[in-house]
Amino acid sequence: MNDLEGLLFGLTAAAAWGLADTVATVASRRIGSLRATAGTQLTSVAVLATLMLVTGTAPPGEPAVAALSLACGVVAAVAYLAFFTALRHGPISVVSPVVSTYGGLTVVLSVLLLGESLAPGQVLGVAVATGGVVLASVSFRGGLRGARPVGQGVAYAIVALVAFAGLTVVMSGPIRAVGWLPVLLLARMANAGSVWTILGVSRLRRPAGPVSAGTVPTGEGPGPGAPAGTRSVDRRAIGLVVVVGLLDIGAFIAFAVGLEISPTWLIGISSSFGPVIVVAAGVALFGERPRPVQWLGLGFVASSIFLIALG
Repeated sequence: MNDLEGLLFGLTAAAAWGLADTVATVASRRIGSLRATAGTQLTSVAVLATLMLVTGTAPPGEPAVAALSLACGVVAAVAYLAFFTALRHGPISVVSPVVSTYGGLTVVLSVLLLGESLAPGQVLGVAVATGGVVLASVSFRGGLRGARPVGQGVAYAIVALVAFAGLTVVMSGPIRAVGWLPVLLLARMANAGSVWTILGVSRLRRPAGPVSAGTVPTGEGPGPGAPAGTRSVDRRAIGLVVVVGLLDIGAFIAFAVGLEISPTWLIGISSSFGPVIVVAAGVALFGERPRPVQWLGLGFVASSIFLIALG
């Protein structure tokens, strides 16, 4: 296994995911998290299918590997829906760092389930990450009795981080067995199928209402920040979703290649640096102003990543 190359692939994934999270925030707040997720997954499936055809890569021949890949895709659908919903409700300068602690949880799961080693410094890093999540996601107005979640997005972020950590550990086996491309395609097909099924059901259950000429029903109300009264998907929104899909699948490819050649814990940690970009975007683009205790929590999260990575 090559740790240096794995680190570079993990950092590439982190940068792409940081940019994707920022664009996804705009998209999900404009057209809703469900439609944004559906469009993103459809884009990624198209990219992976094209790569399969161009490279002549065969699907997994082992039924167990194929079944596990599809199951990972279903879990990934839950993770992405939770994450995009978290970004929709925000604040993204808190939501994204909370999700990034999946890297620390990945380390723990890698030790417990895969037998990978964990140095004392990494144990400290996991503890610091836990404290950082609490500080970043909770407001302490009025002391401990007045503690409450910073925003609705934090709860969804916690669901996403647990799911992403589990996926990182489980997918490493199939990827090392048959390669990253066939596993990733099957997982994304199951992911997209699950999300589009949910979208279809939501549209069927939604009461019919008047739709303005030239618009396309979203099946989900626009999120915060969307133009008042709009229920349409315009070209700009579609473009944003496609950009998110391209960035996300590019990040996932780098992530999967890293899992193929390096320890799972290293890829989990190095791919979780993306919130550096997202926090800057939250402050610069969305006018978010985290409280001092939340900045402290974000500092803990950042420190934990380095503690775990350096061991």
